[in-house]
Amino acid sequence: MQDIRLAIFDWDGTLMDSVGRIVACVQGAARDCELAVPAPAQIRQIIGLSLDVAMSRLFPLSSGSGSGSGSGSAFDERQIAALIDRYRHHYLHDATPSPLFAGAGALLHDWRSRGVQLAVATGKSRRGLDRVLDETGLRPLFVTSRGADEARSKPDPLMLEQILDELGLSTRQAVMIGDSVHDMAMAEAIAMPRIGATWGVDSRDALSRHGPVAVVDSMAALRGLL
Repeated sequence: MQDIRLAIFDWDGTLMDSVGRIVACVQGAARDCELAVPAPAQIRQIIGLSLDVAMSRLFPLSSGSGSGSGSGSAFDERQIAALIDRYRHHYLHDATPSPLFAGAGALLHDWRSRGVQLAVATGKSRRGLDRVLDETGLRPLFVTSRGADEARSKPDPLMLEQILDELGLSTRQAVMIGDSVHDMAMAEAIAMPRIGATWGVDSRDALSRHGPVAVVDSMAALRGLL
């Protein structure tokens, strides 16, 4: 860990306590589209994925359903697009609090002051990521970021590779920090050091299966690693 020059953070469930809001918005989108409402545990499993992949996994629509005019895949695509549209509507208007986790801001400022570069690799879209970066005032701390619509969905490591290429760093000079197995698997695919955070969506046991250098239970514990 002494060679680390860049810390790449997931956003939802790692820096921002937004899991409850995401669950509420996915359930709202399902109701709007008159589909079966997934349980919170099901929704937690797809947090971190791009919206199209997440919705396709949650709502595996049958290819034979729909109006019958056109192919089933086209119908599926329309339904997924409708779900994403309603999800975004709810996310903009939902009142479920989604603050930064306690200590997150202090950790970022501390690491940045000590010369560690910071980046974000998230399942959010660029539009959504820009919104929360501005709302939290954290944008100046990050040297770069990638959203789900700028690369392939996690756990594909493309967004990490893009960040490394942009900054001219090797995998051993960076660490991925996230709360989900998607974050861990993404970093594992390119042998990047990774740290699991247990305050988000996945358990210590699930995170540990991907060989992280550490799994932490608090921001204070994470802050002490670099």
